[in-house]
Amino acid sequence: MREQLEQIKAKAMQALQEAKESSELEALRVSLLGKKGELTGVLKMMGKLSAEERPVMGQLANNVRAAIEARLEQRKAELAAAALEAKLKAEALDVTVPGEAPALGHKHPMYIALDEVKEIAIGMGFQILEGPEVELADYNFTKLNTEEGHPARDWSDTFYIKEDSSVLLRTQTSPMQIRAMEAIGHPPIRILAPGRVYRKDEVDATHSPMFHQIEGLVIDKGITMADLKGTLETFVKGLYGEDSVVRFRPHHFPFTEPSCELDVQCFKCKGAGCPTCKGEGWIELLGAGMVHPKVLEGCGIDPNVYSGFAFGIGLERMAMRRFQISDLRLIFENDVRFLRQF
Repeated sequence: MREQLEQIKAKAMQALQEAKESSELEALRVSLLGKKGELTGVLKMMGKLSAEERPVMGQLANNVRAAIEARLEQRKAELAAAALEAKLKAEALDVTVPGEAPALGHKHPMYIALDEVKEIAIGMGFQILEGPEVELADYNFTKLNTEEGHPARDWSDTFYIKEDSSVLLRTQTSPMQIRAMEAIGHPPIRILAPGRVYRKDEVDATHSPMFHQIEGLVIDKGITMADLKGTLETFVKGLYGEDSVVRFRPHHFPFTEPSCELDVQCFKCKGAGCPTCKGEGWIELLGAGMVHPKVLEGCGIDPNVYSGFAFGIGLERMAMRRFQISDLRLIFENDVRFLRQF
């Protein structure tokens, strides 16, 4: 039995030394020390020994078991250390390798144009204001001299939130005229209010049901149509260059009288006519006019003492003209191939 125990020990030590995986160590532990293992099988034969041999062989068997268990734990530690070293080596960071520069975003072309408009406006003494996109019909229509029955208030043109037509998604930033006059009170008033607006328009190269508008308002003594034209031409030339060509057309808005629309010459065809300008040679940029006396009166401002002008600019169309973008849909589609150009 002594020789058998020595053989088991020698065989176990060799096998443990050659094991390369923790799973191999576990298999060896079971085959050597388990209930049906080799050493266990030898120990079961202890009952056949004489009383004199039994304690000697028992001590030897315990020594063999202890040696195997010690070597087993040692190999576990060695394999774990080797695995950790291999992992650290594989995941090591080579600080000498040049790093990869992270991709940085940049401003959307529309907001580049907006920032340029704000800079021009602030230089002319305007204050920048923001207002709610969910608006009351009273501010969006009634206080802007757009009474019940006007086509602009129809369900086919406006996104109403309540069935009683009292709350809606604003169709223009013009409600900020009223909110500014109510908040600031006494003229002079010079505000610029950018923001999102919503109308039931079909999507095409120049229209979208959601777009951005910039409302401008000036109220003071002695304000005339000449001030309006000079201000708008300053905006356009500041954005598009001194060679920009503009024209003013008579128009009608309930909240301004007289009213006009301002067009800029098509950047793509230079006035010859193309699909972008629908063959007209001009692109409508904004609507404007002198603030209607009823609007001033409704806000507690005496129209016999003060006058003013207001204008609403489509920000997307400004960006299209600024960066020579031929299709409005490109601004909203988030195609990185398009956005990377800016």
